[in-house]
Amino acid sequence: MTTLRVLLADDHAMLRSGMRAIFDTQSDLECVAEVADGRAAVAEVARLRPDVAVLDIRMPKLDGLGATEAILGDRANRTKVILLTTYDSDEYVYRALNAGASGFLLKSLPPEELISAIRVAARGDALIDPSVTQRLIARFAVSIAPPVTPPELSQLTAREREVLQLVAAAYSNAEIAAQLHVGDETVKTHVSRVLSKLGLRDRVHAVAYAHLNGLVTRRHPLPPG
Repeated sequence: MTTLRVLLADDHAMLRSGMRAIFDTQSDLECVAEVADGRAAVAEVARLRPDVAVLDIRMPKLDGLGATEAILGDRANRTKVILLTTYDSDEYVYRALNAGASGFLLKSLPPEELISAIRVAARGDALIDPSVTQRLIARFAVSIAPPVTPPELSQLTAREREVLQLVAAAYSNAEIAAQLHVGDETVKTHVSRVLSKLGLRDRVHAVAYAHLNGLVTRRHPLPPG
């Protein structure tokens, strides 16, 4: 079993200790460092290159969003970033999406969901707290006017573009497969090709890209639930 190396950044020592204790119960997770501020997080990620960095949004010296932007601005760095917060501010989520974070989760979530999110991020997928996703996508769908179509979109086939639109509308692979009457593996292949052609990091980055470029329309409502 591959061990995932995790860095933890939070300015509250008790919270760090609690999360580390949770990680220690998992045979496939190793907490390689704990830090108390954003600058230290950036420095330790550069030094240790962990698989996943779990960052609190509100930290001294440099907040979690700034740290995320610095970490993911280094193209040579393959560390995935998950942001934790007690606030589900749309502005926070929007900046996290644009920075390329692989997860945006509320601190109130159960420990097993954080553990699952770390594994999801490590394999290159992404996760936003469901309560945040539905509101955020609904807001963007009506508030962002379509800009000029970026030229790289011409690389996508009609089906790939439709898959991107459904991903951006918060559909899961299974829901996309049902919508398009294809298999799950076919959907995964389409998603992989979309990310590759557009130079996108993961599904979260694809969601941000699609909304910023006006690709989500009323033809793609939110899935039920």
